[in-house]
Amino acid sequence: MMSPQVILLKEGTDTSQGIPQLISNINACQVISESVRTTLGPRGMDKLMVDSRGKATISNDGATILKLLDVVHPAAKTLVDIARSQDAEVGDGTTSVTLLAAEFLKQLKPYVEEGLHPQTIIRAFRTATNLAINKIKEIAVPVKKDDKQEQRELLEKCAATALNSKLIAGQKDFFSKMVVDAVMSLDELLSLKMIGIKKVQGGGLEDSRLISGVAFKKTFSYAGFEMQPKSYENPKIALLNVELELKAEKDNAEVRVKSVEDYQAIVDAEWNILYDKLEKIYKSGAKVVLSKLPIGDVATQYFADRDLFCAGRVQEEDLKRTMMACGGSIQTSVGAMTDDVLGLCEVFEEVQVGGERYNIFKGCPKAKTCTIILRGGAEQFTEETERSLHDAIMIVRRAIKNDSIVAGGGAVEMELSKYLRDYSRTIPGKQQLLIGAYAKALEIIPRQLCDNAGFDATNILNKLRAKHAQGGMWYGVDINNEDIADNLTACVWEPAVVRINALTAASEAACLILSVDETIKNPRSSVDGPPGGAGRGRGRPHAH
Repeated sequence: MMSPQVILLKEGTDTSQGIPQLISNINACQVISESVRTTLGPRGMDKLMVDSRGKATISNDGATILKLLDVVHPAAKTLVDIARSQDAEVGDGTTSVTLLAAEFLKQLKPYVEEGLHPQTIIRAFRTATNLAINKIKEIAVPVKKDDKQEQRELLEKCAATALNSKLIAGQKDFFSKMVVDAVMSLDELLSLKMIGIKKVQGGGLEDSRLISGVAFKKTFSYAGFEMQPKSYENPKIALLNVELELKAEKDNAEVRVKSVEDYQAIVDAEWNILYDKLEKIYKSGAKVVLSKLPIGDVATQYFADRDLFCAGRVQEEDLKRTMMACGGSIQTSVGAMTDDVLGLCEVFEEVQVGGERYNIFKGCPKAKTCTIILRGGAEQFTEETERSLHDAIMIVRRAIKNDSIVAGGGAVEMELSKYLRDYSRTIPGKQQLLIGAYAKALEIIPRQLCDNAGFDATNILNKLRAKHAQGGMWYGVDINNEDIADNLTACVWEPAVVRINALTAASEAACLILSVDETIKNPRSSVDGPPGGAGRGRGRPHAH
């Protein structure tokens, strides 16, 4: 007799479990990787994403693309997350991570279909990842930190490799120097916030410039502003968080006035409060006054008469960067304007850049900050340039901190693939097949590089396998000549930590997706609406 069906979950709940569920998750990840697959490498294509508001973004950065795709599939979201974590941790290699994770799953699909238990697979993958990472550490080339010139060349090559696959690859020599200069001017912590990137439309890419110091756009100004001098030598800088405007005190308090004289006294008091503040600032000897809050027209005129320069409504981060560069501290009152709270710099000037005016502080004593002013035609283009530079800056930071590098262009992957394949033949059992599958999956990177450049991938991979078997450790794809080349001598370098991070993240994601064998979807969560009935309480919905 059939047992009655037990209804456990409320109707409409969608559950799927077992092997079909695993397979569908793996397929979803393949779809994700398809979308970023063609962006890999120097010959990669770019994607144009248009969001719901109609804003177009052109990008080649895996993390940016996946962020803008609204992925709803729960398992596929894992891939988006690893791309983001790679972006946050290392800055570059986001496309490779996604591709690797998807390829691992693709190679495992036949084993899952044959009913091999996921835990066995996960165990093998963990082993393979550890082996691969130890191998990277073993073969990575250390950087000599003592020789500044050599270290600099190395960093420039790492930056150039990161920029190779971006839109600005044509100007990579120009930008890689700029990026290395920018990072070298920071202090030990290498904090990213200290590199300001400002975008100005118009001009060519080559007009971009690096300012060792702080630059920000001219702020909103009142009458009298043009009378102020626009450049100073060795000025003192006052950084304020004070509003220098006529505050109508009657807005803040209720005042009952019996006669006109009383009213006049109130008005005079307002003026006196303001003039008092202004005089204190003037007396402090500051020549440049920056404030986060607005500086009104009276104040602007007052400063102009006394040859001071002022800018109100300066953005907070710009003000903070000025403080880091020029010393001093941000004051919230003008009572204690002593010399130790004022900043200093060698030259302050206001310069026309394209259609914008920029206030530039140069020769800052504490200069651990710099600003890159980017020029370029279309807005999307300068934005993509900013993203590319961000990747390059991250890579240079990583290369300074972790001082070993590996050759890019698929060379590391092929070497690891060979090493794991050889290793897998020495062990019995299912592990042998799985580590073999891991080794095969690593070949996706060089293969995709070939596909994107329009080469015959099979042919080049065969050449690479042969070369690595003969001991050509750093041979990878040579994009320019449709052949293979020793990428260590060809200067296609990247920090070893990029690859280590990519492998760890990709295999973690693959293991995570494999270990899920059931998805339960609550019916309500699919509709975005307030829970509960239509109206409040139990009454009928109120007719609007």
